[in-house]
Order: sequence, then C-alpha cells, then structure tokens
Amino acid sequence: MMSGIELPVCAVGTWAWGEGTNGSKMIFGGKRDTETLRSAFKIALGKGFTLWDTAEVYGMGSSERLLGECIREAGELGSKVLISTKHMPLKKYSPGEVRSALLGSLERLGANRADIYWLHLPKNTRQNLNECAELVNEGRIGIIGLSNFSLEQIIAADEQLREKGLRVGAVQNHFSLIRRDPEQLRILDWCHKNDVPYFAYMVLEQGALSGKYDDEHPFKGISMRSLQYNKGVLKKLRPLIDCLRELGIKYNAQPAQIAVCWAISKGTVPIVGITKPRQA
Repeated sequence: MMSGIELPVCAVGTWAWGEGTNGSKMIFGGKRDTETLRSAFKIALGKGFTLWDTAEVYGMGSSERLLGECIREAGELGSKVLISTKHMPLKKYSPGEVRSALLGSLERLGANRADIYWLHLPKNTRQNLNECAELVNEGRIGIIGLSNFSLEQIIAADEQLREKGLRVGAVQNHFSLIRRDPEQLRILDWCHKNDVPYFAYMVLEQGALSGKYDDEHPFKGISMRSLQYNKGVLKKLRPLIDCLRELGIKYNAQPAQIAVCWAISKGTVPIVGITKPRQA
C-alpha cells in the first residue's frame, strides 16, 4: 500500500515504447510495432498489471502518447490504470517548469492527474519540489517520487517536504542482480524503515539477464543497449546467465522470471518492460 494506492507486484515500464530520440531504436535497437504494443498492453492490464511507468523523455513524449491511447481504448478497464510519469529537470531552473512539464505529460496521456510524478534526476531539487508540493495540493499529483537520487539527497528532499506536511512517496533507482551496490542497499533499507516503496528499474538489464542473450548470442544491430552489453560484457555475465537458465529449468520458469522474483524478494517493486504479448 502506498498512500492509499494498492501496489501491484510489478510495474510495467514503457521506455521501449518511444520513437525517435531516446526511443526504441536508439536505445534498444528495434523499431516499435504499435499494434503489438497495444496487444501487449491489453493482455498485461487484463492480468492485473495496473501500474504503468513512463516519462516525458521516453521517445520525447511518444511513449506517453501511445500509453494514453491504450488506456482510452481499454474503456472501463483503463480506469484502473495507475499512471507513473517523470519530469526531466532542466539544467537551469525556470519558474513554472514542473507545472508546464506535468500539464504536457497529462495532455499526451489524456489524464487529469499523475498517480506518481517523479523528478527524473536530482537537479534544482528544492525549487522543483516546491512546485511538486503545490501540484499535490491542487490534486494534479498523487505522490511525489524521486528517481536516480542518492540517499543523502532523498533524506534532504524528505525533510523539505515534511515542512509542507508531505513526504517522499516513492523512490525509483537502478537495482538488479548486477547492480546492488552498498549505496542502493542503504537506500532500500531507508525505504523499508520509512514505509516508502522502492521501484527497481532495469532489473533485467535491458534484456541482458533475460536468458535470451549471451556472448555467443549478442544483441543485434547498433544501439545504446548493444554497446553497453557488448560481447565482452556478456562474456563476463555468462556464469550468471547460465545460472538463471539452470534455475529456470529446475523451477519451470523463464530466466527473466527468476531475475524479477529476486528483485521482489529484496522488497522492491520491479519495473519490467513489456513490448510483446508473450512477455505479459
């Protein structure tokens, strides 16, 4: 439970739904298929995956726009969707930037409010949080979230919001079997002690821990993903990938499911990207 919102076991990420700059082809190397994404959405929502995570920079708004279309097409079932989107703070703070960004996101999503609204990076945090607090009081934001923040930054933000009678409502950071450094473990511990949900993104490392790829079967094409998880990196990950495959056989599960379940067992809400019906 999160401030009256019942959280599903997993959230669904839509980073790969975007097109163009910071979209599917640039990051993941594949061109998105809109109809396939729509089918995946319908199946996932029908199975109870109600929390959908996006951002204004995912395909520079195209991910939000497509998610909004899917929600509207789902009719009454679409009303159950919990919207989670993010604002990428500007390098230099500009008064009203959060309000403008939120209204732009809501217009693309076809929504009146964001159930969770995240600051995507810790830039100009004090000014941006002041705007977020105003938007919470106006009913435009349900919960204020922080993404890619350090523990020190999270605590400072929480103290600032407490002065306004609010709290940091959620944290979203990179956490996986190969990203569980001491700082993230400290943040996770703080979240548990303060009853703040920790959303873990990239639990499958963009597919590198899905069991589908290894040094003999690398990512195809040129993309940010194929460059980050090249053959050399996949070779180093091979023992872990093989272990996930073995566990999958033992427990009749996909390697990706094992990696996701590990994240759940640590007390996180994994954000898992879904682009195909079978993944749902």
